[in-house]
Amino acid sequence: MKKTIKPIAYFFAGMFLSASVFTGFAFRAAEETEARIDMEKAAAVDAAVAEISKEGKIQFKWYPPSLPASMNFAGEAVPLDRWDVREQFDRELTYNYYNPNAMISIIRLSTRYFPIFEQKLREHGVPEDFKYLAVAESGLRNVVSPVGAAGFWQFMPKTAPSYGLEVNGEIDERYNAEKGAEAAAKYLKDAYDKFGSWTMAAASYNVGMGGANKFANQQYKKSYYDLHMPEETMRYVFRILAFKYILTQSEKLGFMVSAEDSYKPVNTKKVEVTSTISDLPQFAIEHGTSYKVLRTLNPWLRDTRLTVKNGKTYQIEVPVNNG
Repeated sequence: MKKTIKPIAYFFAGMFLSASVFTGFAFRAAEETEARIDMEKAAAVDAAVAEISKEGKIQFKWYPPSLPASMNFAGEAVPLDRWDVREQFDRELTYNYYNPNAMISIIRLSTRYFPIFEQKLREHGVPEDFKYLAVAESGLRNVVSPVGAAGFWQFMPKTAPSYGLEVNGEIDERYNAEKGAEAAAKYLKDAYDKFGSWTMAAASYNVGMGGANKFANQQYKKSYYDLHMPEETMRYVFRILAFKYILTQSEKLGFMVSAEDSYKPVNTKKVEVTSTISDLPQFAIEHGTSYKVLRTLNPWLRDTRLTVKNGKTYQIEVPVNNG
């Protein structure tokens, strides 16, 4: 028995050593393969966007985004064959293309809000392209401008009531996605009836109908693309066009936002309110949610109470399946 122990021990030791060597080679081969693939990927990326300087530092290369051969807004051709128009569009496209964090946020929000805007625009006979006007105005967020314009569509407090939006200490319907879109659609339809051009209607949203009419009369031109206006208005329609191009060609332009990454509409139901609610936080609890969520879903509610006058009705959204 003693004589056979060493050969058997040597046999198993040899097997163990061989397995270790083989495993080591296998892991090394895998690591080398992965490293080579990583280097190839890095080389491909470097060839496209960066190079190594003599000092060993990475030097990125920046390229202007490709411009479309042709484009339209609300069915009206954009004269990109004109150098001045093409350069104005290129300016806004480049600026927003190289603001990727904001663009990704907008792309993700668009799946939640565009269906609401499209429906309201259609109901009033306004082309769906005007949903990009809301992007230019607010980035699809309920923001307030330095001069007091508010909501997705940036209505001023004095203008809002003219288009059916209630604004007071408890309610500000400029923050209501549906009613704001409806008010904007009414304005744009009025502007189109005045100018006979959707592009001019868009420009007037920035400078006002009176302003747009004044510049057209002064310069004996009716087309937005032929008019010299204030700098902000000169850029305004081109900013809308840039957002339309990026959002309709997002993957082609490198914005890889999947359906899973996009924000979905929140599952809610509308509660009809015909009498005053003195305690909205308690109302929220009674409907299975919190005041925070209630305000998030109904940003037009601006206080902890809601006064309802005789004959008045409000629709308050509450989450379904808790929220």
